[in-house]
Amino acid sequence: MSKIVSVANQKGGVGKTTTAINLVAALTQRGQRALLVDMDPQGNATSGMGADKLAPLPSMYDVLIRGTSAADAVRHTPFGDVLPSNAELSGASVQLVGVEKREFVLKNALTPLLTAYDFIIVDCPPSLEMLTLNSLCAADSVLIPVQCEYFALEGISDLVTTIRMIKRGLNPSLEIEGVLLTLYDPRTNFSAQVAAEIKKHFGKRVYGVSIPRSVRVAEAPSYGQPVTSYDPSSRGAVAYLELAREFLKRNK
Repeated sequence: MSKIVSVANQKGGVGKTTTAINLVAALTQRGQRALLVDMDPQGNATSGMGADKLAPLPSMYDVLIRGTSAADAVRHTPFGDVLPSNAELSGASVQLVGVEKREFVLKNALTPLLTAYDFIIVDCPPSLEMLTLNSLCAADSVLIPVQCEYFALEGISDLVTTIRMIKRGLNPSLEIEGVLLTLYDPRTNFSAQVAAEIKKHFGKRVYGVSIPRSVRVAEAPSYGQPVTSYDPSSRGAVAYLELAREFLKRNK
């Protein structure tokens, strides 16, 4: 059975989509059956996996609103499978409001895929709305990328409050998978201070590896590739491969 992990942070610009893309690619590289579910209407996770988000093929909007089978919408790429998204998905939040058990539409859609994959990684939108709520209600756990900057703790505090609310009312089994430090610059004392503060709050839930600031990581999506493929020897690629190793170790 598959484990569903939502990659979430209500604060934008923390490396959430980049983490989702590269974790799926690194897990696939390690022989795992991994699926990336793009729940962000921007579709950056889709294009970052090398899939054309403008192609006239079934997307997450069709799965959530039109009842298309999730299996029929899966696209295969050299880096792993992806359930694609595009701008059409932006209307889904409003349309889901009138649906019965609207918080569980994604969970129900993914259920038939649970035996086909080892891990299903969901890239959430950078805000708390119906698509994010669906992602968290479908998930077994949440992986939280945190940028090493001043407002990091404020953003993560909001997300933890949201997770507690969902755990209390909608998804009692939801747990924090781990906290990942991103855009880490070891040359600055400030990055080290933020990292220390986050580790003080979350302890062993913080991954041992940190994702460094890297030009290669930033460039890779424009070539439709994870950095693990675009430049496998770069610091960012090595860090994401180490994240996959840690992730698998925690999940035995």
